[in-house]
Amino acid sequence: MRRRDFITLLGGTAAVWPLSTRAQSAKPPIIGYLSAASASSESQWTPVFVRRLHELGWIEGRTVEIEYRWVEGHPERLSAFADELVRLKVSVIVTGSTLPTIAAKRATLVIPIVFVASGDPVGSGLVASLARPGGNVTGLSIQSVDAVSKRVELLRDVVPNLRRLAELANKSNPVVRREVEEVQAAAHALGVEVAPLDVRLADDIAPAFAALDSHADALYVTADPLLTSNANAISALALKARLPDVHGLREEVVAGGLLSYGPSFPDLYRRAAELVDKILRGTKPADIPVEQPTKFDLVINLKTANALGLTIPHNLLVLADEVIE
Repeated sequence: MRRRDFITLLGGTAAVWPLSTRAQSAKPPIIGYLSAASASSESQWTPVFVRRLHELGWIEGRTVEIEYRWVEGHPERLSAFADELVRLKVSVIVTGSTLPTIAAKRATLVIPIVFVASGDPVGSGLVASLARPGGNVTGLSIQSVDAVSKRVELLRDVVPNLRRLAELANKSNPVVRREVEEVQAAAHALGVEVAPLDVRLADDIAPAFAALDSHADALYVTADPLLTSNANAISALALKARLPDVHGLREEVVAGGLLSYGPSFPDLYRRAAELVDKILRGTKPADIPVEQPTKFDLVINLKTANALGLTIPHNLLVLADEVIE
């Protein structure tokens, strides 16, 4: 073989070397992680994400770097953190929920973005459609609105005399505003009045309970990073007010809430790692359909039920995926 032909062949071969071979001589890609919550509130989820990346060949500190940015309940920091990740030239940005995804999309139309849990990615303008997201954004939808009626019905089963339902919500979150509408529709269908409690900051939570002045029979806590980050405080306030509460996250029931019904977040984080793997290996976000939850869990906290003097119906205990005693 002539030397010129050999060099040409070698050059063509280099272009198709496996990613792992090329990575040995190149700087590892950086994953930017942007969350509207705190590291502690997501401590049960992010390790699942990292572990799944490891299983797929992405070892933190060796073959991939991860830059975490935690807003800690201060949504005004999102834009600055998103811009910071763009300046770091990360290979992909992973976002925990809708608000950080919106911030990341405003910061870049080029860097791929994977959202782990968006309640309404189409309605929020993150993607064109679930099947064909288009642009640089894809991820997993948690269908939070679709589970609303089920949560209200669960509360009605536990509190048969439910007449007035308090609703804790951060209406600055566009997805929460949609969930609020669904809660009102589901409650009204059962002849239940809704008492809205609007909070924008952690400091708003205690005054919201005080303003309620015990004029409610139960509490619906909407899905929002601000509320998740303050789950312990919310559960304590609900217990003090003698309010049976329903949530969308298991972790909020572990923190003392009464019951939850919603998608498994560890499962969502595991699957998000698989989407990141595809992107790091060359697949465009526009070609990755938004995925739906495949696992929904009903979790009941019997300790909280006993503290409230409630008897959980046997049929719910049988249906529960987890009972905390």
